[in-house]
Amino acid sequence: TAPGPRSYTTLRDEAVKLFNSLQQLESERDPVPLMQGVLQTCLDLPPLVDEIYCQLVKQTTEPPAPGGQGDLHYWQLLTCMSCTFLPSPPVLRFLRFHLDRTENHFPASEMAKYACFIREALEKTKGRECVPSLEEILVLMQRQEMICTVHCPGVPACSVAISSHTTAEEVAQELVSRLGLSQSPNLFALFEQSRRREQPVGSATLLADVLTRFE
Repeated sequence: TAPGPRSYTTLRDEAVKLFNSLQQLESERDPVPLMQGVLQTCLDLPPLVDEIYCQLVKQTTEPPAPGGQGDLHYWQLLTCMSCTFLPSPPVLRFLRFHLDRTENHFPASEMAKYACFIREALEKTKGRECVPSLEEILVLMQRQEMICTVHCPGVPACSVAISSHTTAEEVAQELVSRLGLSQSPNLFALFEQSRRREQPVGSATLLADVLTRFE
């Protein structure tokens, strides 16, 4: 299920809880729920975003087993963070230095591939309404895209590859092109449909946020 409303204590106490979660992440067999929990806390308590970025940089600097499962779990959470939140400018500079250093020290490694992916994501991330869904976290851990199925009137459903940064307008434009409707005078938009209602999806809305709400 998608994360629901939570009750929080002080920022200091929540920072300690997040630090403990990061320690647990290293040996977690299924890290996805724990990652989503960390992301949800950061979404609810924005002052902790910089703290988690700094902790993840620390954990991925000179790890005892570079490229091991625990190390990669930290890189995977850092990947999810980069597709969800922008850190403050000083932390962003610190993070970019860390990414450059990792690529230089471990060229062609999994860590370097995550570092490259994170750098590119940070150029596109503007902030999210929802944390990544469990499915999105899984594909981000593999540095892949999600497949979104869009049902179009009169034609079979269309599958569209989307990233964490893809907007509804971009998907609508791609479908218009695929269906040969580029010269049509009509306007096209995506609609979000549930059992209770159907509503248009705003052109600037991230499709990844819509998918999280479905989850």
